Amino acid sequence: MSKTISGFSKLSKSKKIDWLVETYFSNKEAAKTVLKQYWNSNDKLQQLHDEFIENTISNYYLPLGVAPNFIINEKTYTIPMAIEESSVVAAASKAAKFWATRGGFKTEVISTTKIGQVHFNFSGELDTLQKYFEWVKPKLIETTKPITKNMETRGGGILDIELRDKSDTLEGYFQLHATFETLDAMGANFINSCLEQFAKTFVSEIADYEVIANTDLDIQIIMSILSNYVPDCLVRAEVSCKVEDLQEDPSIPADEFAKKFIQAVKIAEIEPFRAVTHNKGIMNGIDAVVLATGNDFRAVEACVHAYASRNGQYGSLTHASIENGIFKFWIEIPLALGTVGGLTSLHPLVKLALEMLHKPSAKELMQIVAVAGLAQNFAALRSLTTTGIQEGHMKMHLMNILNQFEASNEEKAHLVEHFKTNVVTHSAVVEALNNLRQ
Repeated sequence: MSKTISGFSKLSKSKKIDWLVETYFSNKEAAKTVLKQYWNSNDKLQQLHDEFIENTISNYYLPLGVAPNFIINEKTYTIPMAIEESSVVAAASKAAKFWATRGGFKTEVISTTKIGQVHFNFSGELDTLQKYFEWVKPKLIETTKPITKNMETRGGGILDIELRDKSDTLEGYFQLHATFETLDAMGANFINSCLEQFAKTFVSEIADYEVIANTDLDIQIIMSILSNYVPDCLVRAEVSCKVEDLQEDPSIPADEFAKKFIQAVKIAEIEPFRAVTHNKGIMNGIDAVVLATGNDFRAVEACVHAYASRNGQYGSLTHASIENGIFKFWIEIPLALGTVGGLTSLHPLVKLALEMLHKPSAKELMQIVAVAGLAQNFAALRSLTTTGIQEGHMKMHLMNILNQFEASNEEKAHLVEHFKTNVVTHSAVVEALNNLRQ
């Protein structure tokens, strides 16, 4: 039976591992070996990784791949992708190659506004609160000047602060709803610092508000925190070509493919069960680039799925149409990303990933990431509406199955050749491997 421990965080990494293997693992030496074999041999680099988070015991590796041949606004990119799922990088690369000869991807940043909120309770008269807010608002901005000075020098800062009455949905609940421009930084620490200062000023200045010096203006701050929902930090990516230029597989007429493709998108627009899987495929591409560039994929995921539900029902993030013989496929998606701060200047592979992308600004990275999602979705829908998703996916998954059964290089070579003309399933691979070994 496992046991609790006091003072775990104060133990050395080796002592943490000793306690873990003694408490949880039957083969203690094997567990210790696995954990230690992923330590970096460069002590300085390992220390850097150890200090990213708390209670570090090892490093958890994901493959870093690249998808070449992306033409975005007439500029060529090779996109780094950190992901464990078979076929994602291959699918993105295939879509990039397809559209590279059809005009490439076109993108634009629509807006870059980010949001933070001070949540508080108030039980008095709304008119009194409104007048106080109007009086104190300049002071809210003024008292954050030490925080915003550098950001303002670069052209960013606080855009506005609003008082929002939410008491109709939760008794006594109000917000200071603030908007920000954070330029190339994702801006979480900047925004949260501003919000916490807003909260302090909002409460402390009550004593100097002469209009109600003798009135009880009871404001109770609940919390001050940025919102990861950023519907006004929006980017658009699209591809288009003549319908006849979609022809790739001679067995499927271009117009038939286009109609099936658009119908597949429309199904995802109105059917949540399909939309979730449809959008998960988009996020395969987006998360992989977000992770490779040191950004917060959890924040991106939460925001994107909220955005997909903004009209009251969860639906597709991508859309498609045919107008005057032109096929068009596009995505509009909120992405709060940064290219400075956080891991972008600390993690060596993040630095390389950003350099590979021509050291993009946050706006440029938004466009690249949106393209990765659109490309991934195009590749998935093309497979679904033609050969089916499993043919390509399972062939990419073949190597995972062979590694699971510790196939030798010779066995791998033989079975890769065998499954070029046979359907890949887990049972079929196991049977073929057993036959080969016998």
